[in-house]
Amino acid sequence: MPESKDVISVKGIKKVYSGNGVPVHALRGIDLAIRQGEFTAIVGPSGSGKTTFLNIISGLDSCSEGEVWLNGKLLSGMSGRELSDYRRDSIGFVFQAYNLIPVLTVEENIEYVMLLQGVSKKDRRRRVSDILDMIGLAGFEHRLPPQLSGGQQQRVAVARAMVSGPAIILADEPTANLDSATSGALLDMMHDLNLKTGMTFVFSTHDENVMGRAQRLITLRDGRIYQERDNPVAG
Repeated sequence: MPESKDVISVKGIKKVYSGNGVPVHALRGIDLAIRQGEFTAIVGPSGSGKTTFLNIISGLDSCSEGEVWLNGKLLSGMSGRELSDYRRDSIGFVFQAYNLIPVLTVEENIEYVMLLQGVSKKDRRRRVSDILDMIGLAGFEHRLPPQLSGGQQQRVAVARAMVSGPAIILADEPTANLDSATSGALLDMMHDLNLKTGMTFVFSTHDENVMGRAQRLITLRDGRIYQERDNPVAG
């Protein structure tokens, strides 16, 4: 069992893919604990295992060996329905490509997960209004994603990930499609939300903007943890 304040705890996880009969070792035995409220970046070159690691700790993929615990729950011990419900209620996702639904308004995109959770319309609208204030997009409720800039769309994606109050936000290269100034502003907003809410943020990234703001840097290389360090310059 992980320690009580470990939001994410992985023990000996390995992932082997079989491509044309040739095994590909994406992860080669990862042991890592991430505590509540951390603002952590998983970094490393392409092919180092970053996205595979995020997919496994979110339950989107399964490991070949090892254990993944989220908030004291063993993922491999859950049924498919239990795992789906857990992801919906406990994990917020932010993707490189925003993944907003283009025919839904900003308000409808943000409230989508809450709709699946059965949250009342009154509470959904209140939470959407509150989080739009927090991310600086009050008044944008009825706009469609194509009417927004890339930075604004990613802010909406962050709001959608956070609005239902998940314990963990997983962000896979969230700034890859943004210029440096826009990505810096987005990351400052996410860090501020991290401090205000205590949610745990885990990034997969190549972006120096992310690395400079992360409180903890985990470097992967060839499917293993190559380096792990705290970032003394992060706020």
